[in-house]
Order: sequence, then structure tokens, then C-alpha cells
Amino acid sequence: MTQTIKNVTVTDVKQWTKTLFSFKVVRPLEFKFTAGQFVRLGLNVNQIKRLNAQHDDTETIFRAYSVVSSPYDEFIEFFSVVIPDGVFTSKLQYLQVGDTLQLDTTPYGFLTLSRYQAPAPKDLWLLATGTGVAPFLSILKTLDVWQTYQKIYLIYSARTQQELAYLEEIAQLQATYGENGADFQFIPIVTREADFDGLKQRLPTLILSGELENCVKTNLNPKSSHVMLCGNPQMVDDTKEALKQKGLTMNRRSEGNIAVENYW
Repeated sequence: MTQTIKNVTVTDVKQWTKTLFSFKVVRPLEFKFTAGQFVRLGLNVNQIKRLNAQHDDTETIFRAYSVVSSPYDEFIEFFSVVIPDGVFTSKLQYLQVGDTLQLDTTPYGFLTLSRYQAPAPKDLWLLATGTGVAPFLSILKTLDVWQTYQKIYLIYSARTQQELAYLEEIAQLQATYGENGADFQFIPIVTREADFDGLKQRLPTLILSGELENCVKTNLNPKSSHVMLCGNPQMVDDTKEALKQKGLTMNRRSEGNIAVENYW
């Protein structure tokens, strides 16, 4: 692959919580990607004046970010968590409209629908924690997924209700595509608020107990289910093992049920 780095301007910043924010940048004309892929974003502290960086600090730090936006949008959107001691996000959190980032225009990753061999099984399970919901939002903004599967389940886990981002957008996706495509269910999970009226346990626990299947009234089935995982690495590892106990297998060479993204 030929690596091309482009300067991109921040056009919008939205603060969801103290530690969660999303932002949009101008999309270079030549940038193309497949829904579910990620890119490398670069940050040079000297490009954000409010950080009071030293002028000799010219190193650009790159990190991987899944794309939230559709492959057809005129902008590129990202969803980020702030890691207080992180080299990258501790500075990225101060982004403002007009700031400049660097974009590696080569897309990466295989958390895409094309990794599954046709014909597709009946149901697609998108299991996310935190900012791991980003690639699934991008996938749900494409018509293909709604026409390929009979049922789609977006299972989105966060610690608190406030950390469940993009709820209005998820509802809009269902309203836009649901009538003419797959049956869609959105299942939010909140693990650290006892008063939440819904599922409260970790994803692997909900899978092993059968509670998740009972909630959506569909069984995970090696012959009819595709499952995509994105989020906290420990969640991904534990959930993979729980799914394997249900008889599902890792997707390799277009065969198998479980697909994950490893860029953490």
C-alpha cells in the first residue's frame, strides 16, 4: 500500500461526556473506505496552539480510529475516549473547529461485510462497548447491510446511561432503513447503574446465561448468525470465548461466524 498523509481540518466537535467526544474533519476527495474500516489519525501538538507546545516538538503521533460516518458522507467522523495519561487523546480532547489533523488516507481493517461468504446467514449481531460502536454505525449507514440480513441486532454496552452516545442517530437509522429492510433491534446495556431499566451485565455473561438471546427472542446459531465484535480488548476476548461455547467459530477465509477488529 502507498501511504499518503493529508492535512484535514476539524469542522465539528461534540462533547458527549467529560471523557467521550466525537469530531468531524473535511474529507479529502481521494479518500475512499469500506464501512467498518479504520484509519490512522496524526496529531502534532504544535498544530493545537492552546496546548502551549514547544516549537521544537515536531513529532506527529498516529493512532488508529474507526470511522463513524458513511462511505458516502462528505465528511469523516470519529468517536474518541479520553485516556488521561494517554500520549494522544490527552491532547486530542482539546480539539476545536479549525484545528488541523493528519490523515493517513489508506484504510485498514477487515471488520466489513465482505469478509463473510455469500449467501449471508439470516441474522447479524453487532456487539460493542464504548467507542467500539463506531464501525457499526458506519456499517448501518449503508443500504447493503439492510438488504443482506433478515435481522440485525445492535448491542451497545456502556458503564453509564450518559455514555451511550448516538442514540438519536441510531433511532434515525432504524426509521430510515427499517421499513424496507432487515428487522432491527437496538439493545443498550448499562453495567454500572443499578437503576437502569434494561440489561446490566457484561456481554459474555449475558451470552452464557442466555439472557441476551431471550431479550432479542433469537438464538445465536452457527448456521444462521454472523457476529461482529469491537470494543475493550478484554470484552472482545471474553465474548469470543462465550460465543465459542455456543458453538460459533472465528471467521477465517470467509468461513465462520465471529469477526473482530484488532487495532488497540
